[in-house]
Amino acid sequence: MTKLAIVQKAPVFLDKEKTIAKAVDSVSEAAAENADLVIFTETFIPGYPTWIWRLRPGGDFALSEELHERLLRNSVSMESTDLDPLYEAAQQHNVTIVCGIVERDHQLSQSTLYNSMVVIDTDGTLLNKHRKLMPTNPERMVWGFGDASGLKAVATPAGRISTLLCWENYMPLARYALYAQGVEIYIAPTYDSGEGWIGSLQHIAREGRCWVVGCGNLIQASDLPEDFPDKDNLYPDAEEWVNPGDSIVIAPDGEIVAGPMHKETGILYCEIDLEKVSKLHVNNRPQSPVEFDD
Repeated sequence: MTKLAIVQKAPVFLDKEKTIAKAVDSVSEAAAENADLVIFTETFIPGYPTWIWRLRPGGDFALSEELHERLLRNSVSMESTDLDPLYEAAQQHNVTIVCGIVERDHQLSQSTLYNSMVVIDTDGTLLNKHRKLMPTNPERMVWGFGDASGLKAVATPAGRISTLLCWENYMPLARYALYAQGVEIYIAPTYDSGEGWIGSLQHIAREGRCWVVGCGNLIQASDLPEDFPDKDNLYPDAEEWVNPGDSIVIAPDGEIVAGPMHKETGILYCEIDLEKVSKLHVNNRPQSPVEFDD
């Protein structure tokens, strides 16, 4: 059995260092409950740029620039020591960690941002980094396009893991690429929520015959910092749920076995049996409709 811990908490919005510290605390909390795999949502570090869905297209340039500069400043460079606390937490607690980050390119422009997921092994090493292949709608004003270099199912002590981000889960060939690699725990971190999204994850579980984990963003207007630019106009109601979370665990037959965790802060735990995952064995030798025994 593998014990999952899906962290549904708001980040310390647009503060990289404090959000990483919050993630480390959550790993410790999950490890105390004997979790094998700790999962954070899309762009948990330093938070999803939720404002892109509210700014006027073609307008609000000064506000957009101010917010983007702050996001850029708090993004993660994989060549830095930014994620060292998470690497150390994975090793200290002997857990696998999957976490969403806003990644900053360090090789070329040093200004392109990516919506990325990292998988950290129990020994504190990076197993995989996946960049969202196709940013959705206004996300293209924030993130660059990813590629297939991270489109992998990787072996961990918790099981064979893959990640696809939010609406790239609607890309059938990307899903198939992971099914073909024998994924056992298919992780879908997302800004999406609701019955339609959950129905899609149930379809993926049945289609891939694998465990599916939906890890949702949780954001309430009160989670945004007091110095968030134009907060009173963009998010006037402090009690508004900008995103309700809806983290969930779905079995290979499509049955919901944990969650959805709706408008609630905390960690969703679930024990799963990897023996329920279907295996595909292909005999690629030429076949004959009849065989004769001497």
